[in-house]
Amino acid sequence: MSYLRTALLLAAMTGLFLAVGWLVGGETGMVIAFLLAAGMNLFAYWNSDKMVLRLYKARPVDAAGAPELHAIMHELAGRAGLPMPKLYVLDNPQPNAFATGRNPENAAIAVTTGLMQLLDREEVTGVLAHELAHVQHRDTLTMTITATLAGAIGMLTNFLFFFGGNDRNNPLGLVGTLAMMILAPLAAMLVQLAISRGREYEADRQGAAIAGNPLGLANALRALGSVQGRVINRQAEANPATAHLFIVNPLSGRGADSLFATHPSLENRIRRLEEMAAGRGTAGARGPWGARQARAGNPPRGPWG
Repeated sequence: MSYLRTALLLAAMTGLFLAVGWLVGGETGMVIAFLLAAGMNLFAYWNSDKMVLRLYKARPVDAAGAPELHAIMHELAGRAGLPMPKLYVLDNPQPNAFATGRNPENAAIAVTTGLMQLLDREEVTGVLAHELAHVQHRDTLTMTITATLAGAIGMLTNFLFFFGGNDRNNPLGLVGTLAMMILAPLAAMLVQLAISRGREYEADRQGAAIAGNPLGLANALRALGSVQGRVINRQAEANPATAHLFIVNPLSGRGADSLFATHPSLENRIRRLEEMAAGRGTAGARGPWGARQARAGNPPRGPWG
């Protein structure tokens, strides 16, 4: 059902893109719009991973530089039957992580120094498994395509504004054209966000299966939520279009399960993972995080030194 929903949303966005192209230039506009989208997608397919890693000044790490992180990732990739992705670290105090790359053979997973300082090994394993699930499902490619289409729709509506569209065949008239200029980019953004939220839920589910412990990821999300909004990710604030890549919303304004949220609410994600754990008969409804909080009231120390 999740894949079907994603496919339907992508089809809706493509249809919207072609409709705006038709308004700009009739049948010729549709063809030009399609070729433009194909070209933009091809460029994004080959270059989006390099662009985002460069944007966040990610530095690659190997087994010598981050032995425990590398060991966890190697084990998870083996369980998932995937090639070992490249590992990167962002020198960023905000605890977060993201995956990028056009396919499993060219995947990269990046974690922040803030995440490694905050989480324990079980929780880091859950986060890495979540990101590996994105790689397995090729979600980075899906989101690259949706982001490209959304941007192209916005660009076409600008053309519509400056050139007036295909006036002879335009059935909408002036008022309809103006409404399309406003509503088309908004609709594209809403579809993009809906796809992003759906892929996060699916990555939680599959990541928990890869790790073999839904509570590890649930506890990690709870820990990340405890500091969300208090530690600023300046690169993300300057480039909000990349927010959907991260495991939790990196922007200072928190999101919920609303039309304009890049991520599902953490409460809903945690609840689903705990229900998954209960269905598996995993002991401890909330894992070690609750006990640790009650015991000390301090953030977890993390295993990294």
